[in-house]
Amino acid sequence: MTIEAINSLTRTGFVEALGWVFEHSPWVADRAWERRPFATTEALHTALCDRVEFATREEQLALLCAHPDLGTRARVSRASQTEQSGAGFDQLSPDIFEHLQHLNSQYREKFGFPFIYAVKGSPPSDILFALTTRIDSTQEEEFHEALYQVYRIAYFRVGQVLDLPPRS
Repeated sequence: MTIEAINSLTRTGFVEALGWVFEHSPWVADRAWERRPFATTEALHTALCDRVEFATREEQLALLCAHPDLGTRARVSRASQTEQSGAGFDQLSPDIFEHLQHLNSQYREKFGFPFIYAVKGSPPSDILFALTTRIDSTQEEEFHEALYQVYRIAYFRVGQVLDLPPRS
């Protein structure tokens, strides 16, 4: 799909095309539709992220909580499943998987939302290191870092909609 095609979509069509970009949060695309037309992919991505930035803290927290734990074997969105599989999270040894689950639990207990990391192009060792490091962050630091990671994930997903070459 081209940026011109995105710009020509009805609100419903726009939400259908981009509503999945922010995990289980089609409200982001719905609100960004009003900012059309978008000159570039970056302008589209910025408009989507701005809608999150201007959302209430409760809406932002709900968006963070919509993300699955990394490595989870529970039901996740197809996009999350593909991203996590691409990073090797579907091939972890039982010991590493158990360690990851323990860290995920500690993180969620401390911050009230799952650990979020744009896994595309990163090996599990880098992601586990980030989880181990970020668990020492303050609540506010981690809230902002989690949103930043959501924006990175959204960039990759917008690229899928617009058939862009991957960027790490």
